[in-house]
Amino acid sequence: MSGQLIRDSIGRGIHLSAVRDAKFKHNRLSANFVLPLAEETASDNAAVPLVLRKGFRECPDFTSLNARLAGLYGASLDADVTKYGGWQVLELSIKGLDNRFALENEDITGECADLLASLVLDPKLDDAGLFDPQDVALERQYLLDTIEAEINDKRAYAVNRCIQVMCADEPVSVRRYGSRATAEAVTAASAAAAYRRIIKDAPAEILFVGSGDSGSASRVFARRFARQERTPVENVKARLRTQAAGVKEETERMELNQSKLVMGLRTGAIENARDISARRVFAALFGGTPFSKLFLNVRERLGLCYYCASRFDVSTGLLFVDSGVDAANKQKAQDEVLRQLEAIQKGDFDDTQLGNTKLLMKNSITSTGDSLTGLEGWYLAQILRGQSVSPEEDARNIDEITRDEVIAAARAVTLDTIYFLTGNGEGK
Repeated sequence: MSGQLIRDSIGRGIHLSAVRDAKFKHNRLSANFVLPLAEETASDNAAVPLVLRKGFRECPDFTSLNARLAGLYGASLDADVTKYGGWQVLELSIKGLDNRFALENEDITGECADLLASLVLDPKLDDAGLFDPQDVALERQYLLDTIEAEINDKRAYAVNRCIQVMCADEPVSVRRYGSRATAEAVTAASAAAAYRRIIKDAPAEILFVGSGDSGSASRVFARRFARQERTPVENVKARLRTQAAGVKEETERMELNQSKLVMGLRTGAIENARDISARRVFAALFGGTPFSKLFLNVRERLGLCYYCASRFDVSTGLLFVDSGVDAANKQKAQDEVLRQLEAIQKGDFDDTQLGNTKLLMKNSITSTGDSLTGLEGWYLAQILRGQSVSPEEDARNIDEITRDEVIAAARAVTLDTIYFLTGNGEGK
């Protein structure tokens, strides 16, 4: 069982949050910068952590950087770009052995923190204040390859396209890496400008997860950030429409065998954390388990699709039902999905189905604490939602959701968008 989240302010717009769990032998420390998603800045922002992980002023190349990591008992670095609702989260992280396993009582945690702070705050820049053009070129190509690779996963591509159609005038429609056009425009100058803007304006969330003491990490980051000019801008959560104004439909064609049907739904006004829990249980009962309404009826009983599942996005309050279908079954599958939604709205499920759904959810929730990355991701999402609920507490909250609350959550759902990705008739 993980400990409670302890969160402290260590500078202007900078918080360090720590979760201690004695079962781990390592600690994971991450620096996360939270920015509003915007099409014109997404790619430049995304390039920044990827370039920063290549080295800093004192260790300007992989050879010297890897030597430093090897000296810290094989510590490892990582960089990531994620999307949470209408926010883009840029992360640099380091994982290192806890101090109690050091052979000569070294402060491994403090040294890891100092190395991570150097990567974030003391990058290798030339005399003009620009990143190395070769480093930027490599990471620009990585962004382009990642954006292009999305289309190879047709299921994920279809869901993302549904979001773009459904939320065309809302920040959540922007992809975490931006578009191909904005990625192609990334340069050493634009990435460096994005870096300076991020360090100056973006709220920073430092997370420490592991078995050790976060004190030395807190002191390192407080001292290093104190040298920076900071005028952080508070991020305001994007307000999305809670009900559909009508049903939008879009069909896209490309060479493929199995068509993809994605239905985007809005889930009504969410007033509190319990409303979110009720919608999560509803979504799981609807199409989130191997014994859900969609799986048992649309896929198994009627055979209208190869897969059919629903997913509630806590960060946006949106619900998506995605399925793989033969083109000829598109309308039948679509109609049956809505019939199963109506069944839950009418209370057509028993206590055993509800109990099994909640049991599977609780097992999944508590398993997030099995890894450092899982625990870090859990608490970062909590922080972005303004909460500090542990996985164990969340599992108890799920267990308390009643049958009436599930029905009320289902009745708040309205269909917004139908996106259909199908064959162009040219391929086999």
